[in-house]
Amino acid sequence: MELIIYVLLILTSIVGVTFVIERGLALRWQAVIPAEIEAAVESCQSRADVPVLRRVCEQKKSPLSRLLLQAAGRLDWPQQENVDALQTRARHEIVRLERGLVVLEIIVGIAPLLGLVGTIIGMMAVFADVGVAGLTDASKLAHGIALILRATLFGLLIAIPALIAWSYFTKKVEMLAVEMETLCDEFLRRQYREEVQSPKSKV
Repeated sequence: MELIIYVLLILTSIVGVTFVIERGLALRWQAVIPAEIEAAVESCQSRADVPVLRRVCEQKKSPLSRLLLQAAGRLDWPQQENVDALQTRARHEIVRLERGLVVLEIIVGIAPLLGLVGTIIGMMAVFADVGVAGLTDASKLAHGIALILRATLFGLLIAIPALIAWSYFTKKVEMLAVEMETLCDEFLRRQYREEVQSPKSKV
């Protein structure tokens, strides 16, 4: 039974490392908000500049490019409807960015518990042997307990890095979401600015 716990701990550590590497690559700033798209948004001052922005977004596939392509394709919609549709799409993109973080959160909770279960099972076996054979060698008992406590240590060594990674990636997703929202808001305000100004020019 104790062997099964150690196997589960090893599998948990492998899954944790896999998701840390995968999220680390997926949440790179350049992968989510490419500098080329950021520069294109800054240069897109009117609807005449939108085709250039669309070309850059099509070349640099990313969550930001997908949001901007949707917003650019619906500029004939009323501003509020375009904003609402963009917010709905943005929520989907954020969910995609958060994919895998729930696995790290589960590992943070389950790894110490698996270690504790392994320790309890091991101690039950040791004390059962003591009950049958008697305490003839205290050093042997101490050595057995030391080996058993390694399960708890192993669980903590898995959970602590997973907690650090989960906290870091969660904060990074928030930062990326704020930056994407800011860029999309700037883009829409500039594109609809012409409609706001044009009635005034006729007065």
